[in-house]
Order: sequence, then C-alpha cells, then structure tokens
Amino acid sequence: MSSRTVLSADQSRAARALLNWSRVRLAAKADLSEMAISDLENGLRKSRPHNIAAIRKAFEDAGIVFTVEGTPSLARSEGDSGLATDNRQWRRRQRK
Repeated sequence: MSSRTVLSADQSRAARALLNWSRVRLAAKADLSEMAISDLENGLRKSRPHNIAAIRKAFEDAGIVFTVEGTPSLARSEGDSGLATDNRQWRRRQRK
C-alpha cells in the first residue's frame, strides 16, 4: 500500500490542529464531505484509499510534512503560507 493512502485518525487530527483547521475546512480543501473526514477521525469505517490520498494532498498543499515515523509537522512557518487564519476569517472570505 502506498504511503499516500496511509493516514491515521491521530495524524489527521494532529495535522488539522497544526493548521487550525476544522473538519469542515479540511473537507472543503480535500473536496470531500465532512462525513468522510469524521468517519476517518472517529474510526467508524475504513476510509477509501482515494479519500485518504485527497486528505493527505490537502494537508501537504498547506505545508504539512509527514515524517518517517508518521508525525505531521509544518514544513514552513505559518507566515509564509498565508493559510494560518482562523476558521472565522476563512468563512467570512468565502461568503464575499
């Protein structure tokens, strides 16, 4: 199985915390439903490989790097990415 299709619930929650993203925002960035994110993070059912790949891509596009041990970390400082806004600001921009 490819590392692109491997992502644990803990890794997803940790990466979201680093980015200060809600499940809704991650779902939007990965072009998935909030239910798909919730299912992965709650372990309710096994996620499909293409869903996991989409989630990992969303994280990696935002600057998250998964180490060999699987621990997520930010590859660049928050100021460089322009993505370090809280969810309230992001929602406001989406409505305009």
